[in-house]
Amino acid sequence: MNWISNYVRPKINSLFSRREVPDNLWTKCPECDTMLFHRELADGLNVCSNCDHHMLITPRDRFHALYDGGLFSEVEVPEPNADPLGFRDQKKYPERMKAAQKQTGEKEAMLVAEGKMGRTHVVTAGQDFSFMGGSMGMYVGNAIIAAAERAVKKKCPMILFSAAGGARMQEGILSLMQMPRTTVAVQMLKEAGLPYIVVLTHPTTGGVTASYAMLGDVQIAEPNALICFAGPRVIEQTIREKLPEGFQRAEYLLDHGMLDRVTHRKDMRDELISIVRLLTKQTPPVAADLPAPASERKEAAKEEAAT
Repeated sequence: MNWISNYVRPKINSLFSRREVPDNLWTKCPECDTMLFHRELADGLNVCSNCDHHMLITPRDRFHALYDGGLFSEVEVPEPNADPLGFRDQKKYPERMKAAQKQTGEKEAMLVAEGKMGRTHVVTAGQDFSFMGGSMGMYVGNAIIAAAERAVKKKCPMILFSAAGGARMQEGILSLMQMPRTTVAVQMLKEAGLPYIVVLTHPTTGGVTASYAMLGDVQIAEPNALICFAGPRVIEQTIREKLPEGFQRAEYLLDHGMLDRVTHRKDMRDELISIVRLLTKQTPPVAADLPAPASERKEAAKEEAAT
C-alpha cells in the first residue's frame, strides 16, 4: 500500500479542490451587472439593491408580498381548447406549453387570486412574463373574465398586473379575440361601480396594451417599465428618426399624462391599499390597525415561545 498516493494526495486534493456552487445562488442584475445573492434578491422583491432596477417577479411571489400575511386563495379559471389551430413551428404548441409549465411551475401565463389587502377584500390577476412572454391567449382572456366575475360577485375591487409581449401567435385570431372579450369584462366592473386598478410592469406591449392594460380607473406603473404597442426599435426603423430619451418608459408616459403615478415595488402594497380604500369610500388606512408583516409576526411568535 502506497500511503502517499492513497492517503496524502487525496487529502491535499480535498483541501485545495474547488467546491461546487449551485448556479442559482447568485443573479446578475441586467442593468448594472451586480451579482445579487438569491435570498437578498427575494427579500427585496427582485429589485436590485445597487441600481434599483426592477427585475421580473412571478405573480405568486408578488401576491405573497401584497396580501395580508401573504395569504390568498386562487380563483378557478375555465380551461380552453389546448391546441385549437394545431399550430406547429419548430415544435408543436402543446410541447411548448409543457416546457413553459415545467420551467415556471405554473399552469398558464396568468394567475387569479383573492384575499384581504389592508383588511379589504380584493381580486387580483397577474401575468407571468416568464411563461411564454406572458402572451395573451384564450386562457388569459378566460382568467380576466373569471377575475371580473369574481369581483362583481364579491362586490370588491379588481387589481391587474400586466406583463406581456402581446398576443400569442400559436392561437392566431383566437388570441386577438381576447382584446374585445377582456374589454367587455372590464366594462362589467364599471357597470357594477367597482374599481379597476391596473399596475403596468416591464414589459407591457402589443395587444395587451391596446386592451385591458390601459382601461384602469387608476393607472400605475413600476419604475422604468416599457409600456407600448410597437417597440421603440420598430418605430425608429419605420419613421427613420431618433426617438427621445426614455421614450415609452413609465416616467415618460407619466410626464405625458398616460399614467397616474409611478410607484416603487416596495411601496406598491401601501399605495394600493390607500387607493382601494379611497375608491371604496373607506377611512384612510392606519398603520397600527393593519396586520403586521409576516416577518414581524414570526419574530413575535418566537419571543412569546421563548418566554
